[in-house]
Amino acid sequence: MKGKGLVLVNTGPGKGKTTAALGTLVRALGHGHKTALIQFIKSAPTGESRFLESFEKRDPESVTYARIGLGFIRDNPTEDDFKMAKEGMDLARDFSKVKNLLVLDEVNIALDKGLIPVAEMREFLENRPEGLTVILTGRGCPAEIVEIADTVTEMTEIKHAYHAGIPAKKGVDF
Repeated sequence: MKGKGLVLVNTGPGKGKTTAALGTLVRALGHGHKTALIQFIKSAPTGESRFLESFEKRDPESVTYARIGLGFIRDNPTEDDFKMAKEGMDLARDFSKVKNLLVLDEVNIALDKGLIPVAEMREFLENRPEGLTVILTGRGCPAEIVEIADTVTEMTEIKHAYHAGIPAKKGVDF
C-alpha cells in the first residue's frame, strides 16, 4: 500500500466486525499486499483460521496468521491472559515492519479488559511505519483509540438470529 497507512476501527455490539476486517484483508491480498491477522482472545479454530493457515502454507509472504488467546475473558483476567496479550503485541510490532495491512482482531476487548495498556496501543499506532494500515476489531474500543483512528465503524445489532433461539452457524458465524 503506497503512502500513509490508516487506522481503522470496527467496534460495537453488532455482528460483522471481524467479517468486515477479513473482507479488507482479502481485498488487500487481491492487490498483492502483504497482510497479517492476529486474533486476540479467540482460542478455537474458526473458518477464517483454517483458510488463513492453509493460505499461509502456500504463500507465507502474502499472509501471516496467529491466534493468540485463551477464549472468553472474564472480569478477572488471568496471568496467562496478560501473557498472551503481550505475545500478540510483540507479534504486531514484528509484523508491522514487513506487512502493509495488520488486522488486530478482538484487540479492543484486550484493551477494554486492561490486558494491553491503551497508552501502549496508542503509541504503537502513532509510531507505526508510514505505509502500514492497522484494523482493530472488537467491542468497547477505548475513546483514546477512536480519537486517533482515521475511520471508525460501529456495528449495531438490529436483530440477531441467536435471540430467536437459532444457534451460531458454522461457516456464517465462525
